[in-house]
Amino acid sequence: MTVSANPDDVAEQLEPYRRELTAHCYRMLGSAFEAEDAVQETMVRAWSKFDGFQGRSALRTWLYRIATNVCLDMAPAAQRRARPMDLSSPTPAAAPDLAQSEECVWVGPIPDARVLAGDPAELAVGRETIRLAFVSALQKLPARQRAVLILREVLAWSAAETAELLGSSVASVNSALQRARATLADNGGVPESDTRKPLDEAQQALLARYVRAFEAFDIKALQSLLHEDAVLNMPPYRMWVRGVAELGEWWLGPGSGCRGSRLVAVEANGTPAFAQYRPAEDGNGWTPWGITLLEITDGRIATMTNHMDTERLFPLWGLPMRLPGAGAGTQR
Repeated sequence: MTVSANPDDVAEQLEPYRRELTAHCYRMLGSAFEAEDAVQETMVRAWSKFDGFQGRSALRTWLYRIATNVCLDMAPAAQRRARPMDLSSPTPAAAPDLAQSEECVWVGPIPDARVLAGDPAELAVGRETIRLAFVSALQKLPARQRAVLILREVLAWSAAETAELLGSSVASVNSALQRARATLADNGGVPESDTRKPLDEAQQALLARYVRAFEAFDIKALQSLLHEDAVLNMPPYRMWVRGVAELGEWWLGPGSGCRGSRLVAVEANGTPAFAQYRPAEDGNGWTPWGITLLEITDGRIATMTNHMDTERLFPLWGLPMRLPGAGAGTQR
């Protein structure tokens, strides 16, 4: 690729890499907002140093080097992100621990449109490697091991290319990759998902049944769609609930405020997702409650993760902060 140091052309040459760099930084950091900050810092550094770049290596490689170093600076070991299931035992539905933790603790969601592009094969790999379960597993690794595993196994860089990017040796990269794989294996690996895009007919039917059951708040119908050990978690709450019976008790008890909700389909982390709106307190329409990601395995829902940072997440998806309508508190 021909590069130009003309300041008027630099931004135009850098911009096509924004989406894939955002995906890379998201895998490293586990937060859509930190990923966007990291990419913006990458672009600023690249723009400021572009005169000295002069095409000595591929522009893409150079940008990944900058982005990875930005992420390493932003990802100290003490701030690894997690999911509630990584931090505590499940909560009894009848006595939930509703303590909250700061946003910086949690692995957050990201819109597909900000990180996915390319041909069908690239999209398939991209979706699998931005799944919450995969990104959460990555956060259990020290930052440099995380970088090595992403570069080697997600981006398919060679050990030599990875070593050059990190200013390390091939032997060191291979050792870091081996340790990263062992750590993931020791932590149970990465749960598999059978979600496909485009969704097949069975998955479309499952999601349609989920929407109907949730909006009607038909708990028995909801339970029929779940794995026996299905999990519900709701960052920033530290609690999480596991099991069909416990989930039924949750929805009929502490979770009963979701009665009368409306779901709007969105695309997040390569998996089926919905923006949930609960009945507005003033009785006029529905207001944001959370972005819910579903993980499907063996034709049933295995995990429901409801991210509740509505003030930032709903604008990230371009969603309205109120759905209009009268009588929101009544069921259809």
